[in-house]
Amino acid sequence: MDVSVWRGGEDGDYQTYQVPAYESQTILDVVSWIQQYEDPTLTYRFACRVGMCGSCAMMVNGEPRWTCRTHVRKVLTDGAIKVGPLRNLPVIKDLAADMDPFFDKWVAAGGVHTPSASRNEPIAPVDPDGDDRVTASAGIECINCSVCYAACDTVAGNDDYLGPAALQRAWTLYNDTKHDNRAGILDAVSGTGGCHNCHSMGSCTFYCPNELDPMAAIAGLKRETARSFFRNRKG
Repeated sequence: MDVSVWRGGEDGDYQTYQVPAYESQTILDVVSWIQQYEDPTLTYRFACRVGMCGSCAMMVNGEPRWTCRTHVRKVLTDGAIKVGPLRNLPVIKDLAADMDPFFDKWVAAGGVHTPSASRNEPIAPVDPDGDDRVTASAGIECINCSVCYAACDTVAGNDDYLGPAALQRAWTLYNDTKHDNRAGILDAVSGTGGCHNCHSMGSCTFYCPNELDPMAAIAGLKRETARSFFRNRKG
């Protein structure tokens, strides 16, 4: 099969390789074969190979995917595949994208947990079936693979937009009863580049490999920031 792979940095281009086809072959297998047998200078990321770390995320035929869980037979088109670095992020080299902007926005959205008690205090019980905990738990399986960020057209058109992963993390912490800065989260996500920039197109939810729903989390932030705004005006 013909496999076109992005080579170089931001101003690079695609290079095509002839790769043998095998049964139960993943895109990560294909990229690894090229690096091992055709060009050892090919740069890419991976770690676990079983869909746990998310580090192998790339663009496959124009769509963001975990390459370790994307089987060739599902994406092969006319005997060809195109593999590139994640969209909406700077390219370091070849298939390795610079994740710094992604995590900078994660922090800017209030993604760092602020404990409501010190380690010297008793651990407060949390009802796993409580409404807040159920809402918070809906997003805790996010592993920051950046697939949703690469899928988001709002991110593509607005460099300031915090992005779905950062906003989902903010919503998770907002509903965490042990987080002590709920007001700070609303401030962080209601400003320039915050949740109200989302156009609710749903690409983040559609492409999430863990079947999470960042769009619903962003909708929750929109509601809470609006309520906070009108409460403050009345006050």
